[in-house]
This record gives sequence, structure tokens and C-alpha cells, in this order.
Amino acid sequence: MDPEFSEIPRRRQEDRPPRKLRKGMYILPSLFTTANIAAGYYAILQVTHGNFTDFWHFDNAAKAIGFAVLFDGLDGRIARMTKTSSDFGRELDSLADVITFGVAPAMLAWSWGFRQLPAVLAPQLLSKLGQLGAIASFLFLMAGTSRLARFNITANPQPSNPGRPGKKYFVGMPIPAGAGVIAAVVHFSGGDPIASWWTAVTWMLMVVAVAYLMVSTWRFYSFKDIDFRSRQPFQLIILFGLLFAAIWYFSQWVLFAIALLYMFSGVVWRLQWIFRRKGGPPSPPAYKEASQTS
Repeated sequence: MDPEFSEIPRRRQEDRPPRKLRKGMYILPSLFTTANIAAGYYAILQVTHGNFTDFWHFDNAAKAIGFAVLFDGLDGRIARMTKTSSDFGRELDSLADVITFGVAPAMLAWSWGFRQLPAVLAPQLLSKLGQLGAIASFLFLMAGTSRLARFNITANPQPSNPGRPGKKYFVGMPIPAGAGVIAAVVHFSGGDPIASWWTAVTWMLMVVAVAYLMVSTWRFYSFKDIDFRSRQPFQLIILFGLLFAAIWYFSQWVLFAIALLYMFSGVVWRLQWIFRRKGGPPSPPAYKEASQTS
């Protein structure tokens, strides 16, 4: 037997990554998921300490949720890039999202928007606003949890507005984006709680609207078609560099604008589909087409 060919199996075995290293790669996405959970737990702790005198705790909670959004995006992308996706990782990620993007922002929305209302308001009005705010925050939590459950069991979700279903779009606003809207508004205010009844009502309607968008079948851009392994990623590097600098120096305005633009993007796509459907000619009935072709 030719010794040159006998070396081929040995070389192939040497080229393979060590088994321990391969197992260690599965831990990497879970580390980011763990950071996600830690940020959510920290946000909950900060919400419990927030009040009118120490309102910076609310801002810290909003910042923690913002970092959790970053960690949540990294764990999934790293798992796909390293081909280390697993059932355990997916389940852990879903449970982490319930805590960080469900419980934490719901508590933040209620405590920042309704629990700190000034006592100068009428006691009955103050009580009703607190109760309605608690209901709105609970709806946000339930909508986000339902959104996660639907995402986990649906293999091929169908959007109700135009566009082929696929990795380019989410069906319904994802729960990290919903939590990001809550956090961005709180961070925009610097954590200073709401002090007027009409602002509290506006905030309650916004929380309910975010909850509805999460359980809707409207499409939202997923950013999953961005290829970081392309041969010319310098455009993405420049774009993300500028975005990072803008967030670093003007985080309140930039994050607020990004959150609202993403939220209203699904609404705009939905309205375009509605007006396009009303303005377009109706399609001919199926039986007429069948009679013409027969």
C-alpha cells in the first residue's frame, strides 16, 4: 500500500478540532444567555429601589434591559455562526427572555409610570390609574410570553401583510424589541418618573400598543439576513462604528429614536398593505378562471 495514501486518514483526524474544544464552543452562546438573565435580574432589583428621590435606579434598570437586548442578539448569532445551536440553548434563551424582556420591563413600566404618581392627585384617580397601569403592564407580560410560545412552536409563521415569510422578517414584534421600547422611553426621561395623570394615560396606551404588536401577525425586520462573514464587511463596520459612537454620546435620543422607528416600521408596512389592497383591482373568482381555461 502506498504510504502517501495511508497518511490521509491520519491527516484528516489531525485537522479535526479537539473534542473538548468542540464541546466548549456550546458553552459560549449560553454565557451570553446567562449575561441576559443577570441583566434582567439586576433590572428587577433596580426597579424595586426606584422612587422620586432615587429615580436614577429606573434609568439603571432601563440600561440593563438595553444591554440584555445586545446579549440576546449575540447569543443566537454566535450559535448560528459556530453551528452550536442546541435544544437546551433554545429553551434557556426562551426562559431568559421571559425574565429579562417580560417581567423586568413590565415591572419597570408600572413602577416608573404609575407607582410614583404624586399624592396631590385625587385619591380615587390615583388608585384607578395604578390599577389600570398594573393591568396594562400585565398585558405586556402576557403578550410577550405568548409571543415566545408562538415562536417556539411555529415552524413557518405567515405574516398578514406583504412579504414572503422567512428569516428576513419576524411575525409580530419580538419581545426584546418590545422591552427595548419600554427601556428606551424610561432612559429618554433619565429615569424621572411620570408626574401627571394625562402622561400616565398616554404611557398606559403605549404599553398596551406594544403588547398588541407583539401578539399581532404584522411583519418586522429581523436583521438575520445581514452576513458578517462577507468578503467586504467594511461597510457594516463603518455603519456599526457610527452607530456605537452615536449611542455612546447621545444614548437617550438615539435609542429612543431607534426603538420608536422599529416599533412604527411594522405599523407602516401594515398600512401600506391595507391601502394597496383597497386600491388594487379585485382578483377574478376561481370558478371564472376555471371556466375560461376549460
